[in-house]
Amino acid sequence: MKQDIYNIIYRTCRRRLAIYCSILFGVMLLVACVEPDDTAVSELTTIRNRGVLRVGTTGDYRPLSYLEPSSGQYWGFDIDLSQLIATSLGVRTEFVATTWPTLSADMQNDSLFDIALCGITITDARNATMRMSDGYLNNGKTILCRAEDTLRYTCLDSIDQTDVVVMVNPGGLNESFARNRLHLAQVVVHNRNEEIPALIAKDSADIMITEITEAPWYVLSDTTLAAPLLDKPFTSGQIGVLMRKTSTELARYINALIARYQQDGTLDSLKAKYGLH
Repeated sequence: MKQDIYNIIYRTCRRRLAIYCSILFGVMLLVACVEPDDTAVSELTTIRNRGVLRVGTTGDYRPLSYLEPSSGQYWGFDIDLSQLIATSLGVRTEFVATTWPTLSADMQNDSLFDIALCGITITDARNATMRMSDGYLNNGKTILCRAEDTLRYTCLDSIDQTDVVVMVNPGGLNESFARNRLHLAQVVVHNRNEEIPALIAKDSADIMITEITEAPWYVLSDTTLAAPLLDKPFTSGQIGVLMRKTSTELARYINALIARYQQDGTLDSLKAKYGLH
């Protein structure tokens, strides 16, 4: 009799335990399916359903992002990378014009573009309010000057002199670098970044604050220009894809692509195409 009671209690406990486990498993499955970044997941779906990846780009940064005036077409490393990302999603690319002063505000407006690529350096300040992908290009601040002045500019101190005119484009890291690191030199802001090298060559200014991704292109294109500190950049960092803070799943997707392109040689091929290292 006592054994029968034990058997009944045992079977009852097993059934209840099975029910509790089933309920717990169901709850866990429901939690797993409802991720905290639903808006980011739907962002990928929205892009695919739309059939277009909207890419914000400045079009003033050879050889990463440049809008050719004669054809109205964009070209460059970041343009090619944008098209690779779009192709992987099964959609086409639509480039949306932005500027360095308005880039952050434009990125926050989800009606303008989904991502931005135009030689955007990864910084803590950008990651604080937006989201950046893993880096895919090394970068750092350097200078362009006239070839005849190569021996004159050997370090930042030799640039930061009262008789030196430094030209930068507005609203980006070039301007902030010049404002923060140069105290004696005259800093002049010119609205169009791509016009500054020619102005340096014409003696309208002495120095352009630029980056190691941009300077070699202008040196190869114009023998009157030089980048004497190319191998000794003032800063070091990496370039990445800019996204909204909520784009968690999109960031994961793009980071996975970057990792694949690093492994399969795609990024190396693009670097070779545009003379980058």
